[in-house]
Amino acid sequence: MLTTLLAALLASAAPATDCHVGSYRLSDGSALDIGHSDENTLRWRRIDGSTGKLKRGAGDSWTSTFGWTDRPDGKDVQFTDCAKGKITFDGKQGERIPFTVQETTFAGEGGTRLVGRLILPPGKGKVPVVVLVHGSEKDSARTFDAMQREFPIEGVGAFVYDKRGTGASDGQYTQDFSVLANDAVAAVAEARRLAGARAGRVGYRGGSQGGWVAPLAATRTKVDFVIVGYGLAISPLEEDREAVAFQMTLKGYDQSVIDKAWELSDAVGLILSSGLTDGFDQLDAAKAKYGKEPWYKDVRGDFSYLVLPMSNAEIREKGKAYMWHTPWHYDAMPVLEKLQTPQLWELGGDDIDAPSGETLRRLASLQAKGLPITTALFPHTEHGITEYELGKDGERVSTRYAAGYMQLAIDFAKGTLHPPYGNSAMVFPQQTPAK
Repeated sequence: MLTTLLAALLASAAPATDCHVGSYRLSDGSALDIGHSDENTLRWRRIDGSTGKLKRGAGDSWTSTFGWTDRPDGKDVQFTDCAKGKITFDGKQGERIPFTVQETTFAGEGGTRLVGRLILPPGKGKVPVVVLVHGSEKDSARTFDAMQREFPIEGVGAFVYDKRGTGASDGQYTQDFSVLANDAVAAVAEARRLAGARAGRVGYRGGSQGGWVAPLAATRTKVDFVIVGYGLAISPLEEDREAVAFQMTLKGYDQSVIDKAWELSDAVGLILSSGLTDGFDQLDAAKAKYGKEPWYKDVRGDFSYLVLPMSNAEIREKGKAYMWHTPWHYDAMPVLEKLQTPQLWELGGDDIDAPSGETLRRLASLQAKGLPITTALFPHTEHGITEYELGKDGERVSTRYAAGYMQLAIDFAKGTLHPPYGNSAMVFPQQTPAK
């Protein structure tokens, strides 16, 4: 990878691992990406979904563990000449792929200074460009989003930027979808400017919370496609209700118990959506009614589990740190109903954070109206479209990304699909609009 990218990584992440980060072409023609992970570790990824965490051993040798588990997977990495991009992975030698990298700053809504990066595949021809709209995380996307390199590995450019209030970008962190959508509009303009004559199809890929932001941005600027990863067509408050219901169902509870659990979720939602001014009486009443029920301990949701253990005083005090202008009642459907841009929605069948059931039903209703929406449901996958296993404590541990997940996004950006994609169940747009 070019020195411009290396310089950026050196400026924004742990110095122990900077020169290792990049995409590599191995001697058998396959590709490997090495990216940042937890402190003092790296993560390797392949387009087929396989992945592992790398821990440093002697010299510049690293050993891998399977997925996100602690089990050795028998693979190792040796950076034979890190500065020159030389690597050996699982016995195969490789070299860093020489992407074209451009660093930039641009103005988001209100003139806020945002920091971004365009990475293009080698060559001079036109390529699709994906603008990466990240989710609710506060980490630097420029440091941690591996898709900025995974797309270029397969001939698709990627523009990544630190969301306002994160990484090297200015401004305050926010979950205001409208503000973030305007920032994404500015990002598309900057990506097109930097790519110049090489820009072919240009579109968004939004993950998680970015699944609300990217379609909204697409109604405010011209793009050729929108890719949503494990996003939702329901509101943030409905997300918590759906998560409560899905998780309780997995634990064997029936609808009568879910209805009671929803009283707790609704009270928590009222507290948060009112800016910590309302809903406390409702929460007190629901806790008094159900606090000793055997199922009470299993109420989780997307955010309810964080609030339920707190006293009202703790909620009022600690809740101040989470007032990020989240549009709790945001209705995605009016946006999606008028969006004529082709969309791909990649969803996890077992996603307990953003359950896909109601979102799939709503997207199906839009498909029936002739809107250009493609859905792909990956079975037995978690938020992030990762497959998982259950630990002894019953908690999920991810093992890999689903086969076909990344390739589907790449092909959609290129405008040509070649199903099947792993075990995903795909539904395509109707050929003609429904009358």
